[in-house]
Amino acid sequence: MKLELKVPPAVISLIIAIAMWWIDQYLDFSWASFGRMLWVSFIFLGIGGIFGFLGLVEFYKSSTSIDPHVPSKVSSLVTNGIYGISRNPMYVGLLLILVGYGFYLGNGLAFAMLPLFVGYMNRYQIMPEEQVMEEKFGDEYRKYKSEVRRWL
Repeated sequence: MKLELKVPPAVISLIIAIAMWWIDQYLDFSWASFGRMLWVSFIFLGIGGIFGFLGLVEFYKSSTSIDPHVPSKVSSLVTNGIYGISRNPMYVGLLLILVGYGFYLGNGLAFAMLPLFVGYMNRYQIMPEEQVMEEKFGDEYRKYKSEVRRWL
């Protein structure tokens, strides 16, 4: 498919964040507004940042590629640390940051964009990555996949 592994996950996150902002600016229905919840926002932003950072650390410790466009560059299967909790902690981190942004905006309608992020990431980023990982690491990856959830 044309979109598979084409758009960097950070760009998808930015597009979703812009859509959330647009919703907040132009679809601000009082029934959906709950006011800015900065402390909740900071908690999600912090946890999301930690997830993403720990995912990067494990890749660097394993001396393997973090390039989401070319999963075939991966030289080793990373299952340590945060990868024992989630197969995709960097994507979980991006999602949690978007959740934090939604709380910052204080508009419940903005959260409607989150399923689009998850759906896009599953279909056009994660599934193609998983296919490459299965081809490259075979039973070892299938075992890991059966033990650790895709998101959380």
